[in-house]
Amino acid sequence: CCSSSRRVNRGNAMNLRKPSVFWTLFIVLAGALTWTVLRYVSPSPPRSLTMATGAADGAYHQFGLKYQAVLKEHGVTLVLEPSSGSVENLVRLNAGSVSAGFVQGGLGLLSLDPLKNGEDTPLRSLANVAFEPVWIFSRKLDLSTGLARLAGKRIAIGAPGSGNQKVALELLTTYGVADAQGRATGTTQMVKEGGVAAATRLQAGELDAVILVAAPQAAAISQLLADESLELASLRHVEGLSRRFPYFQPVSLKRGSINPQRNFPAKDIAMVATTANLVIAQDLHPALAYLLLDAARQIHSRPGLFNRPGDFPTPQGTDFPLADEAERYFKNGQPFLQRYLPFWLANFVQRLVLVLVPLIAVLVPLFRFMPMLLTWRQEAKLFRRYGELKFLENDISSRTLDAGEVATALAQLDHIEREAMSTRFALDFSDRVFTLRQHVDYVRAKLVAPVPASRTTPSDPPR
Repeated sequence: CCSSSRRVNRGNAMNLRKPSVFWTLFIVLAGALTWTVLRYVSPSPPRSLTMATGAADGAYHQFGLKYQAVLKEHGVTLVLEPSSGSVENLVRLNAGSVSAGFVQGGLGLLSLDPLKNGEDTPLRSLANVAFEPVWIFSRKLDLSTGLARLAGKRIAIGAPGSGNQKVALELLTTYGVADAQGRATGTTQMVKEGGVAAATRLQAGELDAVILVAAPQAAAISQLLADESLELASLRHVEGLSRRFPYFQPVSLKRGSINPQRNFPAKDIAMVATTANLVIAQDLHPALAYLLLDAARQIHSRPGLFNRPGDFPTPQGTDFPLADEAERYFKNGQPFLQRYLPFWLANFVQRLVLVLVPLIAVLVPLFRFMPMLLTWRQEAKLFRRYGELKFLENDISSRTLDAGEVATALAQLDHIEREAMSTRFALDFSDRVFTLRQHVDYVRAKLVAPVPASRTTPSDPPR
């Protein structure tokens, strides 16, 4: 008996070490679920990102260089693609050739039609990141009462495909210097040039005025502000212009803010300004969107000539529907994990959580149900052997067997015993398996030396 019990326990211990079909299937399903979540629900962010900026000497490109440095610290390569300006940036964004870009206020979906919704565009705004004032420099022309005095003059309005040109034409049309189709009236000459090239031509006397839409950091603006022979226009109509064009807002360049030592400007300069929108493709990976927002806060939150500390970046007045990541960022700040972990580690942990949550949701009820299922299956296997033994015992007891039938019956008993030994049973079933083997030995003994029929047999299975 002790020997049989040890064999049963050794057999069960070996069975426990063997991989079961259930666990193999579970591992396969868990692997498939993990792959699906990581591939489609939460894919890893790409290692590179393409951004459309603007002219190489413009503020947009300078902003892009700063973003490039910030993203490099987090292991992400930002590829900058210079362009002629905001209009071309919009074309590239809509075509999907770039994933992010700067777009001048007044060109986007909501500025053109505030009733539009997010379904009408594949683009989203992350934030407005800076003021872009409309700088009007001239060779000592008094333009305070409007731009009508530019009629018959040589005016640089910005490069083709730029937001600068669009704004300049709208202003000139408003004051009658250009017609409704954007063509110059009378002897006015509109030069389609912008940036440093236009500034240099104005200083050389080849132009009478330039209209530049740019952040104060732009090289052309710094170049013209340093030239005392030029006049920066202060418009009296800024409030009216901001009513006429909703994407304009009045701003003021304060007296002495450029150079207090030489009291420049000598008076407050009234100007209108648009804003620079940081725009992304709707399908940009959320982790990269958060990374761009964090870079925007580092780069644009400082004070400037037209804004106080913390005014930018802002979700207010964007030209496109605000991205979901931006709404959460401006409401709650950085994602929790990115506050305490490096970018790639935080992203890995977040994706790991997304895998574990559904796995746990499946495993918890499964582990509660599995013990009952396994117990039922093992009981079914054990009672099946008891059923076979009971049938065989009844057959033996009901008639007299010849030698061939005895040999067949003994072979069946051996089969039942082998099946009981080879079937995987938990250790809790060891006593039942041992009892079954005792019953097999009892029936085998009856075949060899039958006992009186009145003797009680332990043939019924234990309860």
